[in-house]
Amino acid sequence: MSTIIRAKAPLRISFAGGATDMPSYYLEHGGAVLCSTINRYAFATLCPREDDQIQIRSLDFDLTVKYRMDKEPIYDGTLDLAKVAIHRVNPENNNRGFDLDLQSDAPAGSGLGGSASLTIAIIGALAELGGKWLDKYEVAELAYTVEREDLGIAGGKQDQYTTAFGGFNLIEFSRERVVVNPLRIDGGVLNDLEHHLMLCYTGNTRFSAGLIDKQEKYLHEQRQDTVEGLHELRRLAYDMKDALLTRRLRDFAELLDCAWASKRRVNPDVTDAHIDEMYWTARRNGAIAGKLLGAGGGGYLLLFCEVSKRRCVREKLEKLGGQFTDFSFMEGGLQTWRSTCP
Repeated sequence: MSTIIRAKAPLRISFAGGATDMPSYYLEHGGAVLCSTINRYAFATLCPREDDQIQIRSLDFDLTVKYRMDKEPIYDGTLDLAKVAIHRVNPENNNRGFDLDLQSDAPAGSGLGGSASLTIAIIGALAELGGKWLDKYEVAELAYTVEREDLGIAGGKQDQYTTAFGGFNLIEFSRERVVVNPLRIDGGVLNDLEHHLMLCYTGNTRFSAGLIDKQEKYLHEQRQDTVEGLHELRRLAYDMKDALLTRRLRDFAELLDCAWASKRRVNPDVTDAHIDEMYWTARRNGAIAGKLLGAGGGGYLLLFCEVSKRRCVREKLEKLGGQFTDFSFMEGGLQTWRSTCP
């Protein structure tokens, strides 16, 4: 039996600084994000074949794409991330095909960096197949190239770097380089933070490209609220990092709410009536703070709640269609391994 190659890459939570990781901003001003990976993943399973056919399957959406290695795949919007990653990573002079199965814990448009996690899991499996060793910076940049440059998917760099490295990080972006700063946060503080945080899926599927394009337009036009809001988000990433390192969780919560206000200032269209209703319902029933994850328009709402009020908040938001996901912080980034068990 052929050895099966497996890879998994974690999803992420971004606390502050999102949108300052866009080249349109950080090339001039420098960007910073505070983020962490969680114990939810995207998975890739690669099984070598005896022929020259490549078969890609999405187990979440029951989609299958097949093509021969000597033929250019059709880029038609169906599993294009995998097609481009294969083209970028697949070793030359390897005429054996493979089956590539994909699966993710993130619903579409979750705001948890699901596309980056899936891309990085694919890259990890392909690199393992070809015997290529890539460091974390190389993996992140390759994933960025696949998503942003090859496929033209709007967005910044934080998802790729957060997922490739794993853990709790302050990531800084500049014209010269990207620097990932791992944070040594006290274990008790991390446990307490987990205990206060809740993830609630709003039930909306977001289409972030239009929102990001609008933000880019506002920045190009030098819209005052957009520019000042981005400056605030960059500053808040550092302030929230300091609050965690000095064990000031209440301050961290208040800064989280400031980050949501700044995000709305950058682009008012990141929210809608349904999201606002869920946010203010949570606030009225025991949530100290909250923000929408990702580019906006839907996905997950991150809430910082009084521990004794968690049940009440959950019940109120479930009546509005919210779906809660348990999670914990985790250290590792991309992981690959070999298996003989199908």
